[in-house]
Amino acid sequence: MTGQALGCILHFMTNPVRRRKKSSGGPYLTGQILIAMPAMNDPRFSRTVIYVVAHNRDGAMGLVLNRDAEQVSFPDLLEQLGIDKTGARDIPVRFGGPVDVTRGFVLHSTDYAPGEGTLQVTQETAMTTTLDILKAIALGKGPRKALLALGYAGWGAGQLEGEVQENAWAICAPDDLLLFGEALEPKWRQAFDKLGVPPERLSPGFGHA
Repeated sequence: MTGQALGCILHFMTNPVRRRKKSSGGPYLTGQILIAMPAMNDPRFSRTVIYVVAHNRDGAMGLVLNRDAEQVSFPDLLEQLGIDKTGARDIPVRFGGPVDVTRGFVLHSTDYAPGEGTLQVTQETAMTTTLDILKAIALGKGPRKALLALGYAGWGAGQLEGEVQENAWAICAPDDLLLFGEALEPKWRQAFDKLGVPPERLSPGFGHA
């Protein structure tokens, strides 16, 4: 990744998102996993597993869990951001989606004390967008489970609901293996395994769970 892109991440992470509570009730999918159906014809999302971090009447935001960010490592990122990486543990760096690919989002367990830049997704997961969490991880004081996503997947008002109705996505509950597991290739099938339906047996009319 270029220094310019890392500068964009630094700029974004010093402007925290406003913390909000997760959605409850209704059709909203905050905290759920989207699984791309086998017939997905958009190459950006083919065979993807996406964690929905926010969904309300204004739209939705999710992070792709099963694609690596190419040629980007967490230690190199710390170094280019001027954060001491001595003794820092490594965390995965994922391609979070095609929107704002130079911006960073840390998905993590909620044992890290939330701040102004933290959006609590569920009781178990949160997303933080400030540089402080990277510094905490570098010092060994960050969350027990974490990944850094570059970019995100976004939907406008009603768009995700429409795609679910058109059977573009199946839906399952998250677990630690899907969220933070290091093996990326198996995740798509593992997500379908949670539904008890092998993807090769799905008909075009298969609905969401």
